[in-house]
Amino acid sequence: MRVPFTKENNPLLTRIATAVVLIPIVLVLVLRAPVPVLAAVAGIVALLTIHEFLKLTESYGVSPMPLPTYILTALFFVVLGIAGSTPLLSTGQFLIMLGFAAGIAPFLFLTRAMRGEDLRAGYPAAAASVFAFTYIALPMGMLVQLRQQWAGAFYVLYLLLVVWMGDIFAYFVGKSIGRHLMAPRISPKKTWEGAVASVIASVAVGWAMFHYALPLSSALLRAGLIERRDGMFGLEQPAMGPIILLTILLNIAAQLGDLVESLIKRGAGVKDSGAILPGHGGMLDRIDAMLFAVPVLWYYVLVSHAVMD
Repeated sequence: MRVPFTKENNPLLTRIATAVVLIPIVLVLVLRAPVPVLAAVAGIVALLTIHEFLKLTESYGVSPMPLPTYILTALFFVVLGIAGSTPLLSTGQFLIMLGFAAGIAPFLFLTRAMRGEDLRAGYPAAAASVFAFTYIALPMGMLVQLRQQWAGAFYVLYLLLVVWMGDIFAYFVGKSIGRHLMAPRISPKKTWEGAVASVIASVAVGWAMFHYALPLSSALLRAGLIERRDGMFGLEQPAMGPIILLTILLNIAAQLGDLVESLIKRGAGVKDSGAILPGHGGMLDRIDAMLFAVPVLWYYVLVSHAVMD
């Protein structure tokens, strides 16, 4: 169900109440759940998000291919879950899986488009499905694989907190003192003041997490929320310069992800991608920032491990 674009805001209390319920569940899942369970949950989230996205494409005059898109997405996360049940899904194995999925998607959807009656609708439909898969499913798969890497739970927690805190500060600072609009045609409420506050908040959280990585990891281990391989227990603190730069890049990626989704919704003439989350709109509204931020962190961890090896 798409919500017509209006100037009315969702009630703040409803928004907060939904976050209070969801955040602990999400944290337990990413910290403690076995990788196959996390893959299943990520797959469900990806399917719900793709459903919302394909509905949005209808407003652009495109008749998407929902069923083939759902099938490919489901198979991707089933394979990811099965591979994740082994002791370790290596980055090399995941790269092969990722490349094959990204490469086979256009072939599958364009082949399916040949069966349509209106040949002019075939390419737009296939393009919408390919974009939905690469835009939504692949980053969610990267999140699952990131969780399985060394210190993966710590990195995922870092990512979530950086994105969440940036979003919170952008919202409240922009609402209270924001004066200079960032992209009025795309998102008329986003301001440069909110964007700067978002970067500062993210950097503060990122710095604190890595500065106190050892006591934080020890506390999570004692609470039974992580295994030892999922935390950071090195006695030497990592260099803060690269961490601060990484955090800034993650924040910028997250803000761009939010703006891109606003662009898609604005073009479709709707305020929210759906109404599945009270006070927050649809699933795409909630994970839009993550879809751009996850690949940045995943690539950083990939390069870091390659350098250490």
